[in-house]
Amino acid sequence: MTIYPAIDIKGGRCVRLTQGRADQETVYSSNPADVAAQFRAAGSGWVHVVDLDGAFAGEPANLGVVAEIVKTGMKVQLGGGLRTRAAVERALSAGVERVVIGTRAAESEAFVGELVASFGLKIAVGIDAKDGKVAVKGWVDTTDLGAVGFAQRMAALGVGTIIYTDIGTDGMLIGPNLAAQEAMLTAVPARVIASGGVSRREDVAALTNIKKRRPNLDGVIVGKALYERRVELADLLAIAGA
Repeated sequence: MTIYPAIDIKGGRCVRLTQGRADQETVYSSNPADVAAQFRAAGSGWVHVVDLDGAFAGEPANLGVVAEIVKTGMKVQLGGGLRTRAAVERALSAGVERVVIGTRAAESEAFVGELVASFGLKIAVGIDAKDGKVAVKGWVDTTDLGAVGFAQRMAALGVGTIIYTDIGTDGMLIGPNLAAQEAMLTAVPARVIASGGVSRREDVAALTNIKKRRPNLDGVIVGKALYERRVELADLLAIAGA
């Protein structure tokens, strides 16, 4: 199981937002590439990057910073503002390994299908759920789309990876919603990356146990717990067998 340490970029800096709120920002580093290098030194091969400015504006705003992260040798999974084919192409040209389509996927299944046809497994879909419904535009708006049904339609389009975030737990350090994650894993054949709520090493251990039953669990994204020193990346990698 892959551990995806997270870097959220806002104004070129590494930050975390509480519950996705732009007015609840904590700055952890002025140089996200340095943070990525530390993750690599701990043994991680992947990093999950979110362009928060892009998520709110609808257009990537920190690709220069992302390119510097790529230079560290990490495989980058990038989300935030990737709502046009041109934006996706720019991200891939910057060296991003996998792009995450969120808001636009909820608006147009045809758009996702076209991207999958062109870029295959480099396309992932991010599903952020609030009370089982898909939230978009940096979690500002909640749609009427059921998260599980939406995921099934994405998988039917050939999407190979789904990143499933439970908004209620994200950044709250209260533990992941394991039941919701397992329900998603059961519903789709695609690989699923769990996101939201990891606060201790036992949370990752619980997910590794789920993977024994649901082998399509690809990994877990860990953010605030790393920055708050509640967990150590090397320890999580060992637990996950990565």
